[in-house]
Amino acid sequence: MAKKRMDRVPVREQDPKARATNFEEVCYGYNEAEAVEEANRCLNCKKPRCVAGCPVSIDIPGFIHEVTEKNYQKAFEIIQESSLLPAVCGRVCPQESQCEGPCVMGIKGDAVAIGKLERFVADWARENNIVPEKPGFVSGKKVAIIGSGPAGLTCAAELAKKGHDVTIFEALHEAGGVLVYGIPEFRLPKEAVVAAEVENVKRLGVKIETDVVIGKATTIDELMDEEGFDAVFIGSGAGLPRFMGIPGETANGVFSANEYLTRNNLMKAFKGYDTPIHRGKKVAVIGGGNVAMDAARSALRLGADTYIVYRRSEAELPARAEEVHHAKEEGIEFHLLTNPKAILVNEDGWVKGLRVIKMKLGEPDESGRRRPIEIPGSEYDLEVDTVIMALGTSPNPLISSTTEGLDTNRWQCIVADENGQTSRKGIFAGGDAVSGAATVILAMGAGKDAAAAINDYLNTL
Repeated sequence: MAKKRMDRVPVREQDPKARATNFEEVCYGYNEAEAVEEANRCLNCKKPRCVAGCPVSIDIPGFIHEVTEKNYQKAFEIIQESSLLPAVCGRVCPQESQCEGPCVMGIKGDAVAIGKLERFVADWARENNIVPEKPGFVSGKKVAIIGSGPAGLTCAAELAKKGHDVTIFEALHEAGGVLVYGIPEFRLPKEAVVAAEVENVKRLGVKIETDVVIGKATTIDELMDEEGFDAVFIGSGAGLPRFMGIPGETANGVFSANEYLTRNNLMKAFKGYDTPIHRGKKVAVIGGGNVAMDAARSALRLGADTYIVYRRSEAELPARAEEVHHAKEEGIEFHLLTNPKAILVNEDGWVKGLRVIKMKLGEPDESGRRRPIEIPGSEYDLEVDTVIMALGTSPNPLISSTTEGLDTNRWQCIVADENGQTSRKGIFAGGDAVSGAATVILAMGAGKDAAAAINDYLNTL
């Protein structure tokens, strides 16, 4: 009996061989019996370290206790006090390094599966039509939100709860930001999950205008001076891809992971829409983060033999352990301690290979990870016809370049304090636009903190 409590209730998943050929969700999540059994492992700590590890401070013991009592609506209401995107977070947040990391149960056994329980509650609420209610009061203040990703949606929802008139301006044709264009369908279903979460934000009274590029269609100053918005939150993300600057990088068949994933996810290239994507037969993905895993696993599902090329060892892979495990199960080949030197190009301008060199790890660099060093004479060629660069992203400078007095740093990130306040009065920012590319839940935390600061600011007007 003691051993059973130390072990996490396993979660059911789609068979690796089957899922490598489709875009259906990999993880099936808990059913009711499994969720209740797992919830009963929680010790309901008086000083819950899990809450401190959650960027949006969900009352984790509180909602898990309600699951043990089968009070799922109450569990959902507890989560909703802190997060409007629980079905998303339960699927894609790195719980192992946040809420589950400090779990007391993890000292001698498995941490409580907080993320899987959050997903269960959120899915139950959606299936039973439990939705948030629009507040019955209005403040008379207007707030513009730039971007409908996790930071923008969270900030908008929190401000709407306070009775403010909130409008989100989204550059693309569908709301959701990285939730719809970045994370693949097999990790985060768009219609069943993301669209439903966005709809819950709209139920609070939030308006969403799509196909509006701030910095071109209109500027932040025009929103404030001409359209009467009292405050603005910039949650425009970090969508500008990085490249290596190696020979052959401009060849046909070279993609940024952003473009590749956007074509797959938002433009539905894999479903035969009129926005087809180049389907490589042998694909190399450069990088080791979650985005690299997403791109590689997408390429695999489109029929390619797929390789991950990463310059450090497996211990330094920044991707979630679960994503690495799933990629290996599905048959993706890892070339670790390996770095690209050049992309080989045929006479027609298309990729025909990738020249790489073996690496070894030296002393730690500024990131704290051991610096990779080339091993002379260890070059070899990979035969590939497609190369996807997943090397991180930075914010698009369009907004900062069209907003006078808005300070940025050397990475083009908007400078903001811990409350999201920028160098311009009434303008706040958060998420990847400030931090550079990070996680969904960190962006949500930034959006929530900024909403509190914006509410305080609006109360002074």
